Amino acid sequence: MPLEDELSDIIKKARTGQQRSVADVARAAGLPEADLAGLERGQSARNREQVQAVARALGLRAEQLAQVAEGWTPEALPASTPHVETILGSIGGYEVKGYIVHDRGEAVIVDTAYNAGAMLEMLAARKLRLRAICLTHGHSDHADGIDAILKVHPVPVYLGPDDLDLLSWRPSQESLHVPKEDGTLQVGGLTLRFMPTPGHTPGGVCYRLEQAREPMCFVGDTLFAGSIGRSNPAGLYQTHLASVRRHVLALSPDTRLFPGHGPATTVREELLHNPFAT
Repeated sequence: MPLEDELSDIIKKARTGQQRSVADVARAAGLPEADLAGLERGQSARNREQVQAVARALGLRAEQLAQVAEGWTPEALPASTPHVETILGSIGGYEVKGYIVHDRGEAVIVDTAYNAGAMLEMLAARKLRLRAICLTHGHSDHADGIDAILKVHPVPVYLGPDDLDLLSWRPSQESLHVPKEDGTLQVGGLTLRFMPTPGHTPGGVCYRLEQAREPMCFVGDTLFAGSIGRSNPAGLYQTHLASVRRHVLALSPDTRLFPGHGPATTVREELLHNPFAT
């Protein structure tokens, strides 16, 4: 599966996150302004050295950005993951992923994938009892459809309170729960732990599935394979980097990371290849 972000996306996210102009970054990289503007529009880099110069100007890892530009992708994970069903949705042709975590007949939805119908069909087909909906953030491609799901399964909805205003439809106050740091939710014999990771949005949260053999983390748009989500607003960029570096990439190296877009990856892969890692 191709990466969610290309070179152009990464450069623009880093530049706008730092609230710097094209001219400023081009000057710092020793490039003509037109060259940097072209890279942000998706033009191919002239050579590896050009990519590395831009990386250094933006405070990114130069070798890793060059690897992404040259086509690196994470090692493919097994198609089937125990206890996890991936649900695909589309918003304007843009693929989004949500997940059903299940064990012993119980389930939790992590993001709706903008496809409540498919979520409900999977729950019914597997005869799963839904215990909660856990939202990584409030953007519509991850949260829309909770009203349809709650009509069938009136369960708690976990969402960082700073993201409430992002919802297009808000559940009742009684239904809303705050995923506090290190709080947990039981799903059968599994433990889902809350890990607030603001940056992509003010109230972003990741959800860790604690298993000795196959630890997992559902990261929404906090991190993509080889990149990160766009910081919204841009002033959250440094907070976003801290969430990625101090929390997500501090997990055990074998932890599988399941993002809202693009391929799944692991902490080990991202430590080796993500330009935003340290």
